Amino acid sequence: MFVVMFRTLILFSLVVIAMRIMGKRQIGQLQPYELAVLIMISALAAIPMEDIAIPLFNSIIPIILLLAFQVLTSFAAQRSERVRAAVSGRPSILIKDGKIMESELRELHLNINDLLEQLRICGYQNISDVEFAVFETNGEVSVIPKSQCRPVQPRDLNLDTVYEGLPHPLIVDGNVNYENLGKVNLDELWLKNELAKFGIADLKEVLFASLDTEGKLYFQPKEKQ
Repeated sequence: MFVVMFRTLILFSLVVIAMRIMGKRQIGQLQPYELAVLIMISALAAIPMEDIAIPLFNSIIPIILLLAFQVLTSFAAQRSERVRAAVSGRPSILIKDGKIMESELRELHLNINDLLEQLRICGYQNISDVEFAVFETNGEVSVIPKSQCRPVQPRDLNLDTVYEGLPHPLIVDGNVNYENLGKVNLDELWLKNELAKFGIADLKEVLFASLDTEGKLYFQPKEKQ
């Protein structure tokens, strides 16, 4: 039993490290060769966990080799357009100037219903509103609407806007983030005083609190049991 647990822990740690090295993309964002590497690594890790008679190195070495292949291929794809096209393919235009490209649909084995579904997911019900629809190499569809169908932006109305940065989480599940407090040049005493104005005496009672770039404090207390 302990041998199985030990082997499982080693293989799990190795697979997690491999996934971290490969990047932070989700399954739907992986390129075809990355997905193939992921499936093969998972299979190689599962086999010795099921059969303790198989030496660990029979899985560890192939996993390291696959990881090295993935890293080298990614590096080569960054440097060369030809390598990138060979391992990842090229984006395909499904709609051009509001017209469906039938040849591209046939080549990608897609039908009109698949295209309409992807357009609805992107928020467009009518093909006539679409200037371009591009089938990306990771399987997602990018939609560029016609200029008259795009949402109005402040620059269209010549309106000035102010900078909006990311808010800094200060408390997450009752735990104070001292690093973010330091970034905004504040301390725990200030945070306690601000929350005390709303009747909160203990920071552990706060589920979440953040400070935006305008200095506004947002917080939500925990639900009382």
